Amino acid sequence: MPLTSVTKDAAKLTLTVVGDYPVPQQRLWEAFADPRQLERFWGPPSMPATFTRHELKVGGRAEYFLTGPNGEKWSGSWKFTAVHPISSFEADDGDDNVDDQNMPSSMRFTFEATPTGSRVTVVTQFPSVEAMEHVASAMEEGLRAAIPQLDTVLADPAAR
Repeated sequence: MPLTSVTKDAAKLTLTVVGDYPVPQQRLWEAFADPRQLERFWGPPSMPATFTRHELKVGGRAEYFLTGPNGEKWSGSWKFTAVHPISSFEADDGDDNVDDQNMPSSMRFTFEATPTGSRVTVVTQFPSVEAMEHVASAMEEGLRAAIPQLDTVLADPAAR
């Protein structure tokens, strides 16, 4: 299983997810940079993601929604604050959840080469301990279900 670790740090108000994959760094980056590939693994299998916008550039936005098994929808968005092709991007939580003080405030995705392929590290920053306690467990559960789907995407030569 490529999901290497999931770590909560209450002192830093972060949730860190690390995954190691037997593919080059460029290929791992492409899976996150292409919305059609990203939506194949961003949501858990029971709540697939649909990206309606994905402008991976500073000042750009990503907008998506997750669809539940009964058709319910939950929307999310990111505002990209830093983009370094192939190595990292950072995004702030979009305006969709402006009234929900429990939502993460930002995420940083880092891609690096390793001796066996590449690694992605996703660090989610929360605005408070209360927010982290409220959301981090559900977010961890969702990521543990969603991220293993990345294996299938990375192995699919047609996805490139």
